[in-house]
Amino acid sequence: MKKKPEELRSHRWYGVQDLRSFGHRSRTAQMGYHRSDYAGKPVIAIINTWSDINPCHTHFKQRVEEIKRGIWQAGGFPVEMPAISLSEPMQKPTTMLYRNLLAMETEELLRSYPADGCVLMGGCDKTTPALIMGAISMNLPTIFMPAGPMLSGDYKGGVIGSGSDTWKYWAELRAGNITQKDWQEVEDGIARSPGHCMTMGTASTLTSAAEALGLTIPGAASIPAPDSRHAQMATLTGKRIVDMVWDDIKPSDILTKASFDNAVTTVLALGGSTNSIVHLVAMARRAGIDLNIDQFDAMARKTPVLANLRPSGKFLMEDFYYAGGLRALLTQLGDVKSGGLLDGSAKTIMGTTLGENIAGAKVYNDDVIRPISNPLVPKDGLAVLYGNIAPGGAVIKPAAMEARFYKHTGKAVVFKDYNDMNARIDAPGLDVNADSVIVLQSAGPQGAPGMPEWGQLPIPQKLLKEGVRDMLRISDARMSGTSYGACVLHVTPESHVGGPLALIKDGDLVTLDIEARSISMAVSDAELAQRRSSWVPPMPKFSRGYGALYLKHIQQADKGCDFDFLETGYSTTAAGEPEIH
Repeated sequence: MKKKPEELRSHRWYGVQDLRSFGHRSRTAQMGYHRSDYAGKPVIAIINTWSDINPCHTHFKQRVEEIKRGIWQAGGFPVEMPAISLSEPMQKPTTMLYRNLLAMETEELLRSYPADGCVLMGGCDKTTPALIMGAISMNLPTIFMPAGPMLSGDYKGGVIGSGSDTWKYWAELRAGNITQKDWQEVEDGIARSPGHCMTMGTASTLTSAAEALGLTIPGAASIPAPDSRHAQMATLTGKRIVDMVWDDIKPSDILTKASFDNAVTTVLALGGSTNSIVHLVAMARRAGIDLNIDQFDAMARKTPVLANLRPSGKFLMEDFYYAGGLRALLTQLGDVKSGGLLDGSAKTIMGTTLGENIAGAKVYNDDVIRPISNPLVPKDGLAVLYGNIAPGGAVIKPAAMEARFYKHTGKAVVFKDYNDMNARIDAPGLDVNADSVIVLQSAGPQGAPGMPEWGQLPIPQKLLKEGVRDMLRISDARMSGTSYGACVLHVTPESHVGGPLALIKDGDLVTLDIEARSISMAVSDAELAQRRSSWVPPMPKFSRGYGALYLKHIQQADKGCDFDFLETGYSTTAAGEPEIH
């Protein structure tokens, strides 16, 4: 049954005949709105993460107007609410430090203002999980509007992709194989339009996961940001959220174990970012759903990589869209009822199922979107590792590394922190060879702080000049979804809190075994205990402000790096609604 106007949440602000409602109505009139603009209509909060310093969202000034157009047309009242913009290329030490801050801001904006439903505008890496986490906790009718990927990059007549080709050409510059002029041309051509990274980095991984969760208009995640169809999608998003409010379709009505399984399967089939593990775990825990890193690994063992996209493959998101986009890829996976990998019965914000949303989608280029009979990689797009280096787990992306490292042993070359690594990595006298294992400590949630994307550790310059382009590397950091290489990431517990990664020393033999899902050092328990007895805990990174709050409440990577006090499931009416006096 549809809601009645007096049942709208905003009615408590606007519809009551008392002194406070007089103030709300008179101040709304002050902004130029007549009572007929909002009376008895759903108030839709548009959480806009635009800012002058976020290149991924430069088109949001226009898109928010298109969302408003849809809301007006459907009989709603749009209210734009700016929120902190997490600009992946610009914010230091890492946007991950502030993901939970945006999640809190989103939740509190929705709680404290007369919002009946919301549109979340995001796309740049951490904005997607942050916005969704906050909206899950508030549990109002919600649609996510993805920013969309930028156009393909251009370099000397060839196609280049953000991140992936940055690392590639940076290595060639350090090796002396290209000139500074060449490097400048890469810089000028790699980012040519609004939108987020057009490789299958964290941004496209998470917007695709949001679509698979059922939180977007069908097909929304694949549309390039400058495409006119992206503007049309924004207007359709505005129209749909108004109907969702009347029908009272909330995140708690959509998000289930099946929908999160669908999202994980989607990420794996895309060859998606390792960051998706941290963020999807955090989102699921907000929804009160048990999703852990072992479930990612179990699903990776049976899910093929079908998207031939960088960094695992060769194409870019623009090609992916023209080949049929995410809806087409999902049709390749099949429904669990017929032996496939997706649960097509999962509900979506459209009031339809995921299966209904993707029905009829076609693949127009089967090299970009592979059939399940001809995958890019048969399985193990991601893998979860355990061992005496990572008793709480670590992750790696086998699809984006050289196969010779699937089983590898080498001597550790240890750096105590990023500054130490930066100072010594290219030293001619560094005792390192192609078989060595580079280890970075103090790069985790507390140690960095914020668990930055430092995990694609640089290859020493002298080895680059010898032609080495991949090495086994280990850290408690994350890695950009656009990155590649034999990089063991998210080592848990992190070294800063006394995890075994803090105890590894130069020369220790380290073994990676993808098939056995193991990462270990050849150091006895007795020796590790001896080393631990002399380990001195480092000083906290913050003593005041948000940083101090962060250090006190941040959880480890296997728990999604959420704040411990925010994992309370959906908001209840008593806890979620402010008093109005």
